[in-house]
Amino acid sequence: MALPYRFNAIVFDFDGVLADSVDVKGDAFVALYADEGPEIQSQVLAWHRAHGGVTRHDKIRHYEKVLLGRSGSDADVEAKAQRFSTLVEQAVVDAAWVAGAREFLQHHAGKIPMFVASATPQDELIRIVEKRGMSSYFTRVLGAPKKKAEHLGDIMSEYGRQPAELLMVGDAITDYDAAQSAATRFLGRVPSGTVSPFPNGTDIVTDLRDLGRWVLR
Repeated sequence: MALPYRFNAIVFDFDGVLADSVDVKGDAFVALYADEGPEIQSQVLAWHRAHGGVTRHDKIRHYEKVLLGRSGSDADVEAKAQRFSTLVEQAVVDAAWVAGAREFLQHHAGKIPMFVASATPQDELIRIVEKRGMSSYFTRVLGAPKKKAEHLGDIMSEYGRQPAELLMVGDAITDYDAAQSAATRFLGRVPSGTVSPFPNGTDIVTDLRDLGRWVLR
């Protein structure tokens, strides 16, 4: 008998929702600007933490233009983005699971369509998902350069889902904004002891151990 889901598809952000890898990427941004000194590195890390879900290219462009007063040319941004990829890919593969994430995916795979929508470049994201042994859980794995709101729209269009039938699970305000833009439901992941970035009244969980109860009727 089919489980009584409240939704007809679930879309997950990746870093900070499935893998505990937000700090991995923060450390990589700090390393990327090691030659600029601790004050710039501190600002780089703070902006990274405040802008979860923004692509690495957009973050690097901000650092180059706003923090350092450089041109932020496409070539310079791309070169740094490639260095960033070298720093982070294996570290994300090795990152711990967010509590409850693996168990939820294992239990619900094949029973409800599940997707990943992330700001990580798509080819890199697919490699990470494959290396972590997660590919079989997902209908599709979707990354940059498309934005998350576009991915939500594509999923609804291609798989015949209405906005109210789709749940987006994310840990950043960009995830919330994508769900708002696409008019889908949203559930925020806010780790215990941290301040929620989401508006008052947003449904939140501290990890994914309670997600099963939340998505079932």
